Amino acid sequence: MKMSTARMTVAQALVKFLDNQYVEFDGEETKFVEGIFTIFGHGIAVGLGEALDTNPGSLKVLQGRNEQGMCHVATAYAKQNNRRKIIPCASSVGPGAANMVTAAATATVNNIPLLVLPADTFATRQPDPVLQQLEKSDSLSITTNDAFKPVCKYWDRIIRPEQLMTAMVNAMRVLTDPSETGAICIALSQDVEGESYDFPDYLFEKRVHRITRPCAVKEEIEDLVNIIKEAKNPLVIVGGGVKYSEAGEAVEKFCEDFNIPFGESQAGKSACKSSHPYCLGGIGVTGTLAANTIADEADVVIAVGTRLSDFTTGSKGQFKNPDVKIVTINNNKYHAYKMDAVKAVGDAKVTVEALSARLKEEGYKSAYTTEIQDAKAAWDKEMDRLANIEYTGDNFEPEIKARDPRTIPEYVKLTGGLITQTAALCKIREVIDEDANIVTAGGSLPSCMQRIWTTDKRGGYHAEYGYSCMGYEVAGALGVKMAEPEHESYVVVGDASFQMLHSEIMTAMQEKQKINILVFDNCGFGCINNLQMNHGVGSLATEFRYRDEKNEIKGDLIPVDYAKVGEGYGLKTYSVRTIKELEEALIDAKKQDVATLIDLKVIPKTMTDGYKSWWNVGIATTSEKESVRKACEGVLEGRANARQY
Repeated sequence: MKMSTARMTVAQALVKFLDNQYVEFDGEETKFVEGIFTIFGHGIAVGLGEALDTNPGSLKVLQGRNEQGMCHVATAYAKQNNRRKIIPCASSVGPGAANMVTAAATATVNNIPLLVLPADTFATRQPDPVLQQLEKSDSLSITTNDAFKPVCKYWDRIIRPEQLMTAMVNAMRVLTDPSETGAICIALSQDVEGESYDFPDYLFEKRVHRITRPCAVKEEIEDLVNIIKEAKNPLVIVGGGVKYSEAGEAVEKFCEDFNIPFGESQAGKSACKSSHPYCLGGIGVTGTLAANTIADEADVVIAVGTRLSDFTTGSKGQFKNPDVKIVTINNNKYHAYKMDAVKAVGDAKVTVEALSARLKEEGYKSAYTTEIQDAKAAWDKEMDRLANIEYTGDNFEPEIKARDPRTIPEYVKLTGGLITQTAALCKIREVIDEDANIVTAGGSLPSCMQRIWTTDKRGGYHAEYGYSCMGYEVAGALGVKMAEPEHESYVVVGDASFQMLHSEIMTAMQEKQKINILVFDNCGFGCINNLQMNHGVGSLATEFRYRDEKNEIKGDLIPVDYAKVGEGYGLKTYSVRTIKELEEALIDAKKQDVATLIDLKVIPKTMTDGYKSWWNVGIATTSEKESVRKACEGVLEGRANARQY
């Protein structure tokens, strides 16, 4: 059989293949690959670089500043597009590739499609060792790119031109599979990138990858019905799978029909409307008083599209009813089996609708009377209190009690900052547009945001908390803006996370994408400082202090002007020390066409504390400190009361 072929390099074939990939979801067809993010190093500059320079097709070439950062942009872009668009990321061999490993893990943990294309060493080994090569004397076949194996859902290395074909078909198989998607690594031997081969024309035909909605089988739905129909106080957990399935309305209708309240995971927040009468807000360690109050007594937990992570389940101690049963709806069987659950494996939307139809046939209704409304009213009262917390001078008592007594008065004197974190977040919500997108990631801000933030814009809350990756925030805001340019994109980021990674500000400026960066400066890793001190440990290397005369990092606080950092990049910047100044800055920022940065001087220890939840941490069980021993008793008590698996 004679087939039509085209002679081209491996890199040229890769670009042409990527340019012809599409997905279809609910009858709507969209182009899957929008462009390629790259930082050209010697491993790809004249291989993949030549292909993109000569004929990129319709792919847009984007210039990253940090390999991890550009991957975070791509991850956020895919996430905000409900996993139906991607931007592959290419780097050189060595440190460029290694920089992408953290981002690949972040994408995989969150089940977000991310295609990384790191250069590799020479397949021939002729210039061995090549520049930036990691040499393993026990195996010359191992390179930096082997580090991607544990953090990717599919991994391959191209050492012959022919291998590109099956590698890329399998990459697309996983990238477009809702139950298995995550990071994909296709390592490109840099000599092979430029090798020529007669590729069959059919490799480059338009491919439409259909994303389907498999419904759980009848038997599994019946299993769920038999449990739920006996429930008096059930509770739904809305996970990220509800968002990606676009099942928010179906879940809302389910809860209305059967009088069932719902709590949200970080990934699931904004899949349903915050204003919905059955919405209790975030659940678990960073949950609301309303959600965790209802969770205490729930007899059946209906977990839809959630991984049932440690925080969501309060380290498996959130659901205190000794007879509680857990049922799951998930398109991934691994996640569906968690917490000894009775499972229904399938797409969230169609499976919830099928379950709803059967429960209606059973005439089911929960036994709640005023409990849902009472819990919501109590939380509304608490929200009002949090929004109005003000600094009152020397007698001020913050939300978090465990602290270095020097910190707050020293911080106020040093910066003039009088803003409390909870009041700031409530003011931001009040001032910015209702349809704006908000981004957050590691630190105390996601904890506060899951509790405080409300939005009726589906997908308007964008949190990376599966991997809790500090440094995701600024890059994430750019990815969200690229996905939805018609909506304002805001990011709330702690000073520690901002210091970790903000390089993609330059990419935002280059692409003329207006993002709004709100840096919450409290002079430290506030979340971890709380964790330390709440468990009897001293304030150690979590506040930003100079080294003192005792050679310890316990000197004076270190002031930083983040507005000047933003100004150096060309952003419109603001320094705010009061809630009034914050409001004025937010209003003015709306008028700007360029990206903005607001430097908020936020008093330490003014974030939210926990609400009826518990977090299992690896605490020292032997210590010279009485405070640690006492904290350990509490942890051990929690472990004794939590589910074992």
